[in-house]
Amino acid sequence: MAYIQFDNIYKVFPGNMQALKGITLSVNKGELVTLLGPSGCGKSTLLRCLAGLETVTSGKIYLDGVDITEFSPRQRAIGMVFQQYSLFPNLNVEQNVGFGLHIKKMDRKSINEKVGTMLDMVGLTEKTKQYPSQLSGGQQQRVALARALVMEPKVLLLDEPMSAIDALLRRNLQSEIRRIQRDLKITTIFVTHDQDEAMVISDRIHLFNVGYLEQSGTATELYASPKTKFAASFIGHYNIVNASDFNTLTGSSYPCTNVVVRPEVIGISNEAADRAGAWTLKGAVRGSTSHGNIIRYAVQCGRVEFNIDILYDTARLYHEGSEVFITIPENDVLQVEEK
Repeated sequence: MAYIQFDNIYKVFPGNMQALKGITLSVNKGELVTLLGPSGCGKSTLLRCLAGLETVTSGKIYLDGVDITEFSPRQRAIGMVFQQYSLFPNLNVEQNVGFGLHIKKMDRKSINEKVGTMLDMVGLTEKTKQYPSQLSGGQQQRVALARALVMEPKVLLLDEPMSAIDALLRRNLQSEIRRIQRDLKITTIFVTHDQDEAMVISDRIHLFNVGYLEQSGTATELYASPKTKFAASFIGHYNIVNASDFNTLTGSSYPCTNVVVRPEVIGISNEAADRAGAWTLKGAVRGSTSHGNIIRYAVQCGRVEFNIDILYDTARLYHEGSEVFITIPENDVLQVEEK
């Protein structure tokens, strides 16, 4: 059995609101897995069920081979970091981190050693006497992380811990969390709605949709091989095209409802390219948007509009209304299920 096992978990809230609909998934020891999906899809509810903050309606949860479904939160030895840092405003950094150890009545010398080690790990040794109001959002998040880790939990749960932090600091914290997780070899479950964050930080991703587990796999597997229309729409910015319209454009004969194509695999040029194993289509540029070093063009081909991503190059700029040719490699066209 895996280190953590969710077995057919259902969670129904008052009013017959079904938050989880038969979730079965496993987490191996030492992994960092991400529960990914839009708001209201059930990912945080599953995390809270594992922590014991919500009771499951039916199903079983196992941790290290033990059925913990009916255990209290304290019996589960699980550490959790919330979106809200929940630091004690009247305690300084070292007091916040050591709070749980004091509750366990650990001797002062051991507390000081453990707190010192943990603050060094999260890079806050110079902030020990400061209070939460004197810290930045990123520093407060590090304190919350240290407070959870100092208790040496069996599992670390992170519930959208960086959603309130600016983009640059978030990227730095992603790297720090990943480094700490690997150094400690602690089994970690991370919840986010940000696909880019999930791709960067995870050993494995579980994609949720309206209470169901939509697809599981590594970041590469989910990015390159979405199995459903929802997975393609949520990860990778895929072009999702009605198969009938695509067949008409290309002369192909896909039997499915939809085909999907990543925007970065489509070529664009001013001249028709005779490229083996690819369709060449004539179209018109409807507009473009800048994404840093990437420009995304919207090109209308018949009834279908394609998004195309290319690296920014002043020698290759296409203006709105201009006629262009796009190439779509046959091997990069995927068929997906409607669900």
